[in-house]
Amino acid sequence: MVLVASAVIAAVVGVTALLVLHASTRTPAAHGFAGSARRSTTTSAAGGPSSSTAPSTSSPSPSTSTSTAPDVPGPAGPGFVAGQVTAVGDSVMLDYQDPLKTAIPGIDVNAAVSRQWADGETVLQQMRAAGQLGSLVIVGLGTNGPITSIDFDNMMAILSGASRVVFVNVHVDRPWQDPNNAVIASGAAQYPHVVVADWATLAAQNPQWFGADGTHLGIDGAGADALAALVTRTLANG
Repeated sequence: MVLVASAVIAAVVGVTALLVLHASTRTPAAHGFAGSARRSTTTSAAGGPSSSTAPSTSSPSPSTSTSTAPDVPGPAGPGFVAGQVTAVGDSVMLDYQDPLKTAIPGIDVNAAVSRQWADGETVLQQMRAAGQLGSLVIVGLGTNGPITSIDFDNMMAILSGASRVVFVNVHVDRPWQDPNNAVIASGAAQYPHVVVADWATLAAQNPQWFGADGTHLGIDGAGADALAALVTRTLANG
């Protein structure tokens, strides 16, 4: 147990050491929400795009905050690959997957346009069943529709035994933004080794990073670099 925990901690420390940000001058791609014409690539065989559900009319909740989870990740449980990093997300993750791969060499990124929270659960469940799920997990979902505390708990049932889980909260011009971020913040606080990368706050401070929809980033642009750096720091430091 001590040897496994030490290996995982060493892997997380290595993430910080390998953080490499780069500037990009490529022109942002045209993209939006469900059904937009944009990249839809994954580096894992499991999962794929799905159509977006109807918007919720729930009222916004107070702004989210980061979890107070322990700084040291736990040992890898059964079904997880110790020291491996897996990221599962929606179209926003497609925007920053390249700088994320640069910052964390060997990371397995599985992102798709219009992916719903439940679709992400399916991808993660399939990866775990196949022995392909890393013990360090990044979840970037919640852009395309409302989520509940039950959804969060269902996700954590799949991820039980992960060494560390990073949930990236959402910045989206839709009524479910604040309620989703409240669910993520509240849920993360209930589980050990679970932390929140507070993208919502950083994004709100930098509107120049975004395209016309106010949600998606220029591929590998300044905002993509910033989000990849935020996720990498949160994974490494908790």
